[in-house]
Order: sequence, then C-alpha cells, then structure tokens
Amino acid sequence: MTMSSTNPNITIRKSSDTGRRWRDFALLAGLFVAATFGLLGLAAATGWEETLAQISKLSWVHIAALLGFSLINYGIRAYRWHIFTRRLKIGTGFWQDVRHFLGGFALIATPGRVGELVRMRWIRRETGRSFEKSAPLVLIDRASDLSSMAVILGIAAALSNTTLIGAVPVSILALIGAFVVTRPRLLLGIIDTGYRLARRWPRLFARARTSARALNNFSDPKFLGLTIVLGTVGWFAEAYAFYLVLGWMGSDISLATAAGIFVFSVMVGGLTGAPGGVGGTDAALVALLTLEGVPLHISLAATAIIRITTLWFAISIGLIVFPVAERYSKKAAHALENN
Repeated sequence: MTMSSTNPNITIRKSSDTGRRWRDFALLAGLFVAATFGLLGLAAATGWEETLAQISKLSWVHIAALLGFSLINYGIRAYRWHIFTRRLKIGTGFWQDVRHFLGGFALIATPGRVGELVRMRWIRRETGRSFEKSAPLVLIDRASDLSSMAVILGIAAALSNTTLIGAVPVSILALIGAFVVTRPRLLLGIIDTGYRLARRWPRLFARARTSARALNNFSDPKFLGLTIVLGTVGWFAEAYAFYLVLGWMGSDISLATAAGIFVFSVMVGGLTGAPGGVGGTDAALVALLTLEGVPLHISLAATAIIRITTLWFAISIGLIVFPVAERYSKKAAHALENN
C-alpha cells in the first residue's frame, strides 16, 4: 500500500501567502474608506451642495476620457517595464511583462509600495531568476518615474510664476535620487559603507551588491533618456487629465500650474511612505489648489475625481489582473519543477 505525503513547508507557505494577501486587500479597503471619509468630512464642512454640484458637472463621457488618459500612462509604463526586462535579459515576453506590471497595481497601496515586489515573485516562478537578479527592475522603474516627474515639475515651475517655484528643490532632489540609483559604482560604495558600519547580515549585503552590479545594464545615457521620455509622456497624460477636470469644473488654472500641482502632490504622497500616497497626495492637492485661489469645493471635487480615475482605477485593474498573474505563475513554477 502506498501512502501520499505532502510537504508541510509548502502548506505553511501557501497559508502564509493567503493570509498576507487577505491582509493587503483588507488594507486597501481600509485606505479607501479612510480616504473617502476624509474627503466627505471636508465636503460636509464646506457644504455638500457645492461639492456635489461640481462633481455632477462631469458626464460619463468626461469620466471615460479621464480613464483613457490613465490607460495611456499605464500602457506606456508597462511598455517601459518590458524594455527594462529585455535589457536585463529576464527572458519574459511582452504580454508576460504587461501582466506582471499591471498585476502589481493591486498592491500599490502598501507601505512604501513594497507590495509591488510581487512582480519579482512572478518572475522567479516563471523564469527561475532569483530575486536579487531581478530586483534592479524595481529600482530602475522607480528611478525612471522620479526622473520623469522631476522633468514635468521643473518645466511646470519654469512656466508658472506661482507657488510652484518652491517645488524646484524637490525636482532637483528627485533627479539626484534617480542619478544615485542608476550609478552602480556609487550604489556599491554605499552598500560597502553600510556593511562596514553594520558588520552584520553579510548575505543581505551580498545580495544587494549583486543587484547593484546588474544596474550596469541600464547605465547607457541614450537608453535612460528613452525611458525618461516614455515616463514623462505617461505621467503628463494624467497631469493633463487633472487640468481638464479643473477646467470642466470652472477653474481657469493654467496647464503648467495644474500639471505641476498634480506631479508635486504625487511625489509628496510617495515621500510620506503612506500606502499609495493616500492622505498625503490628497491633502497636497487640496492645499496647493487652495493656495492658487481655487475654491475649496472645486479643490475637493477635483481631488476626489482625479484620485478615483488614477490611483483607484489602477488598483482596480491590478485586482482584476492579479489572480490571472498568480495562476499563470503557479503553472509556470510547476512546469519548471517537473523539467
């Protein structure tokens, strides 16, 4: 008689993954509720009627247009992710990369956006590529976003003589951060210094060195320039959507100012480390619009609409693609184990 056996480690790992997934989704729900109640509270304080009147100005055609601009951003950045994987010779195909990129949106609203590292897990399952060898994808993707936002913010500040002048230092810091990430030698020096100071976790620092060396694949200026242009076009699509929302609600704010406020607020939200920038980005949008003389009821309505059609739309796409990506990655992992 034969007895079937199961690996307890696999069972524990599956249980842990499931528990973590439900925890992340519960966090998403909690953040959505918190953000909604925050904006509703401000709307109640300033008068429901005026805020709702601004939102009611938008038709389904307007909403579809806003979602379309967001899709332009996601599509361009997904293509850029594919360029990164090809440069690093990950061995994944175009639709595979698109699936990974969009599926990662499901976990945008995790502290520091670390939930997006699920893309590395899918790559490991489907290609056998270790985490430290694929981790540079996350670094270069984030560096490209920072550079692209800094470009938009810098141009907006140059064309606007308003409060955006104070955003220039943020733009410079973002470019410095992106520069550091794309300089392997500089990163290696930082990692070595950290190890000498800590004198602990040698395996962790060794993996960090492996990832830093892999960044040499992205150090070509022409390649970096292309990815920054792609990111700039993508993020400007959403910034332009924000400008349209304000115009539809009766604000005469300029395109440069609207784009600068949007990008600066997204960067501020990211710097707070809050999941998805929830709270930080919303507050910055309302505050900066108010400083520009935009009535509070318009600021609140525009912020609510643009956040729904950007952040929460991205999360919705991620939640749809996530289970598909999980299923494909598990099948690929099973096939690799049997070969």
